[in-house]
Parts: sequence; structure tokens; C-alpha cells
Amino acid sequence: MTFLADSISRIKPSSTIAASQRARDLAAQGRDVIALSTGEPDFDTPENIQLAAIRALTTGKTRYTPTNGIPELREAIVQKFRRENSLEFTPQQVIVSNGGKHVIANAFLATLNPGDEVLIPAPYWVSYPELVALCGATPIVVETSAKDGLKLTPEALERHITARTKWVVLNSPSNPSGAAYTHGELSALAEVLVKHEHVWILTDDIYEHLVYDDFVFATIGQVEPRLLPRTLTMNGVSKAYAMTGWRVGYGAGPTQLVKAMDVIQGQVTSGINSVAQWAAVEALTGPQDFLGTRRQAFQERRDAVVGLLNSCEGIRCATPEGAFYVFPSCEGTYGKVSRSGKPIEDDESFALELLSEEGVAVVHGSAFGTPGHFRISYAASMTSLVGACERIRRFCANLEKGNAK
Repeated sequence: MTFLADSISRIKPSSTIAASQRARDLAAQGRDVIALSTGEPDFDTPENIQLAAIRALTTGKTRYTPTNGIPELREAIVQKFRRENSLEFTPQQVIVSNGGKHVIANAFLATLNPGDEVLIPAPYWVSYPELVALCGATPIVVETSAKDGLKLTPEALERHITARTKWVVLNSPSNPSGAAYTHGELSALAEVLVKHEHVWILTDDIYEHLVYDDFVFATIGQVEPRLLPRTLTMNGVSKAYAMTGWRVGYGAGPTQLVKAMDVIQGQVTSGINSVAQWAAVEALTGPQDFLGTRRQAFQERRDAVVGLLNSCEGIRCATPEGAFYVFPSCEGTYGKVSRSGKPIEDDESFALELLSEEGVAVVHGSAFGTPGHFRISYAASMTSLVGACERIRRFCANLEKGNAK
């Protein structure tokens, strides 16, 4: 008889963390590894934000904080939503949590019961279905297609909504694909959701500031205000502000929902790190000019990676609208054999052999619910990216050499 809860058997370890750990293990053995498996900017946290944290330390702002966040940060979040998204919230409708994942977990724990369903378009961030399963509810994966840009269509959304549907999750720009929904695409989805008043919307906007070319970011509550009474808008400072380790995420939504999330957070973690909250205040209220500079750097990396990958035999890579990921297809390598004699049968064997033979760590697409692909994070130096793509090109070129054992 096991003493572990049944919920443990319903969830799996994070595939992205596992891929990164495999890379670390190889590097510890002395292998030359280029790890492109982690979604983390390689830039430092801006200096003004670092200094704000130091000021918090030296002025005694190291005590317990309100569970839902210090008033100054919640007010800064209210102003951010008004300034950047034309969304109106009160500080009571805002909660600050230990990263965006914590916001989502709080929302699901506060609302999901066994038998409830959550619609999750694939490819999806690996934690969405696991958090749903942890709550005893059922994740319903909605497949997307390359012809639709790996984005949820109104028709697919309508087809999957049932009386049991509690939430639909939208992530734009997407992790892992980088696909982002236009204002028009969100409007078309909103037309469906307006008709189904029992369905709530969780929109994960964590990559909001990382959109490229002439793409204009929009969030669904901004596009269709009638959905705001049942929309939780999640965001944070980790990606755009290079503050992944600070662990500051936030959500804004209906007061009743946010209060319920606050109750759960109060019993599990209480308020988050006080110093990190003051740093986040500076991030949201301080100079924003560096965002454009870093966005341009990411766009240059994206363009270079897409071009290099499309020169690899058996690889097809679309150009994403945002985030810092590409999600190329590796199906053109299936049926071939690596130099070690191992067959490439699927995206997981492709990723494992690529790491083993060339020391490039990526995450296989099946981990995100979309087989036949792999994810590369281009939040790395251009030197590392070019070197990694050259290794991938070499790996693909050598696949037909050798015989299966």
C-alpha cells in the first residue's frame, strides 16, 4: 500500500525540466553541450530593477507581505493593464503569486472539480494539462494544424465545448510555437465564447512584449469586454524583464475568483518574496525603453535560427510571431538511422539522438502535445545558436549514413 496521494499518479514531471537536466548531466561528464531547452532570457535583469531590490533590502522591506501582494505592486499592475491593454481593474481584482504557474494553479484549485473539463489547444505549455489533472479535472487537448498557424480556430473551439467545459486556455504568444493570435483571430474566438456563458477563459500573456515585425499584441478581454466577467488575465515580469528567478507572476480577474485564489495562496505559500515584489514595482513603473532593444535582438536571433534550420535536411521551420521559441517539424528525418545505428522513429528519438551525438539539447514536440516537432529556445547568444544549428545540420546530413543495428 502506497502512502502517496492518488493525485501524484495523475501528473508527470516537466518534460522541459527533464530535457534541461539531461543536458546538465552530459555537461557534467565533460561533454560540449549547447542547451536550447530552457525558456529563459540570457539577458541580465536591468540595473534599475536590481537597485530597487537593494533599496528594499537596505530599508527594511523584508517583512511578511499581504497574501495577494503589496499594495504598491498591485496598483502598478492596475496601471500596467490600463496603459498597455486598455483593461480596467481595481487592486482588489489583482493577485501576485510565485510566478505565472502559481497564478494558474491557484485558479484551477479554486474552480475545478472532478468531471470538469479544460480545453487546451496543442501545442501547449507542458504544465497546463498537469495542473488540470492535479485538480482531478480532465484536460481536453484540442489539436491545431500548421495551415492554421498552430492556433485554435473558432470551429475547433465550438466543436469541443461541452456542458462540462469549465475553462479554455489561451496562450499568445505561445510556448512552444511562438504563434500569436491577431485581434481578428481573438475576436472570432470571442464570438464563440460569448455564446457559452459557463466557459471561463484563462489567457496566458507572459510573452506579451516579445512580438516581432509589425505584429500588434492583443488580449481577449481587450478585444471582447463582454468576456471580462469570466476571464483571468495572467502575466508576469519573468520573460520581458529577464526576471525568471525572481518568481513574480500576477493575475487579474473577477473579484470572486481572485478572492478564492487568495484563500488558497494564503494556506499554501502566503505572500511572495517581499524584495522581489519591490523589484517588480520598478520593472512595471520604471523605464521601458530597453524592451525594444531586447525585442530587436530576439527578432534577429529568430530570423537567423529559422533560416539556418530550413537549410537542414528533413527540417521545416515556420517563422513565429512572438516569444523566443521556434517549433520546427522533424518528420522529414523519420525512417532514417543515426551514426550510432539508432533509428529516428519519432520526435523523441530525434531529440535524444541529437543530444547524444551532437550535444544539442532541445525538447521533443510530443511533450507539448504535438508530435513531429521539437522546440528550440533562441534565448541564447547568437554564437550558441549558430553553433547549435550547424550541429543540427550536420546531424541531419549524417542520418542516412550507417545501418540499423
